[in-house]
Amino acid sequence: MALILGIDPGSRKTGFGIINHVNGKSSYVGSGVIRVPDVTLPERLKVIFDSVSQIIEEYCPQEVAIEHVFMAKSAGSALKLGQARGAAIVAAVNHELPVAEYEARKVKQSVVGNGGADKFQVQHMVKTLLKLPSTPQEDAADALAIAICHANTQQHLIKSAKAKSFRRGRMV
Repeated sequence: MALILGIDPGSRKTGFGIINHVNGKSSYVGSGVIRVPDVTLPERLKVIFDSVSQIIEEYCPQEVAIEHVFMAKSAGSALKLGQARGAAIVAAVNHELPVAEYEARKVKQSVVGNGGADKFQVQHMVKTLLKLPSTPQEDAADALAIAICHANTQQHLIKSAKAKSFRRGRMV
């Protein structure tokens, strides 16, 4: 059993999603959005840190997966995003959890099958894969997608390690 916390960081809204991955199947545990008040950046980072810490204490995940920084509209936006990621990562590391990072294109490829998928496609596939009764909020869906990507990646690595050899690019 692996309880995985996925995080879609942002300095205004940070999405989180928790899945349980057992024997190659993922199931929904919880998700939501941390809405950060319009205060100074250091205060926003504290809210993110405290909120992620509280989520970790409530759900007790074994692993954390977070979206890797991408180039934002401006250097200032990229720096703020990086700082929000840092606050979330420090919260995870303070709880002695391993943290994996995934680029947005890899997450979309893993969940939708297309690295250029749009937000609606990601939401739809997360809803379908986790058999949710309704579509999750955009940031929560992204966080759940990151957790699913991590589960898929870990499962692929385990399969690869168990394979005796490769023939024509396939494990045998």
